[in-house]
Amino acid sequence: MPSTVVHLAFAGILAAALLADAFSRRSLAVVFAVVIFADLDVFVGLVVPGAHRAAFHTLLLPTVAGGLLYYDRRRDRPWLTARFGEQAPRLAWVSLLAFTFAAVGLDLFTTWGANPFYPLHDQFYSVGGTLEYSTQRGLVQTFVEIGGPEPGPQRLGTTDSYHVNSGVDPTRGAEPEAVDRVFPVAQSGWQLLLVLTSPVVLWARARQD
Repeated sequence: MPSTVVHLAFAGILAAALLADAFSRRSLAVVFAVVIFADLDVFVGLVVPGAHRAAFHTLLLPTVAGGLLYYDRRRDRPWLTARFGEQAPRLAWVSLLAFTFAAVGLDLFTTWGANPFYPLHDQFYSVGGTLEYSTQRGLVQTFVEIGGPEPGPQRLGTTDSYHVNSGVDPTRGAEPEAVDRVFPVAQSGWQLLLVLTSPVVLWARARQD
């Protein structure tokens, strides 16, 4: 399960690659804040059971935000540019991409999954599999099992039946006083590599300015 640190590491690399002239400490802070926002649904889960990885991990949020950004861009006098400056639209789009891929996407493509269409469709999904080329079988992918017993991403349950644990809310309902609260930083080699790579990329990008 990717930690917030891992999410921020991925978002930092996206920001370094996509912000262009809008790159600055302030813009990076905005991108980080948007990514952190997604993980704040862990606190919603304390009030609404099952809301962690659902309430703020829904792809409906970036869909609506993207529609508003596109509409504003088509106006004769875009509000975002007039209010925050010429770099604001790029920062907004990069923040939107970071939310979609570094926050929601990174969780969706793990075994714990996410609830990407909540609340319109209350179902946690986990996307996993392999994509490879075999000299005997050709191009092989197992992300979508067409014709299988359960085609598509693995279904994990709904907010009524599925709980994603965290250090804030380890189990559904009340926890005993001796409950072990785990706050992960990196839980695999690739996650640690991402956490170590991102600061280097950001430092190199900052040096260019």
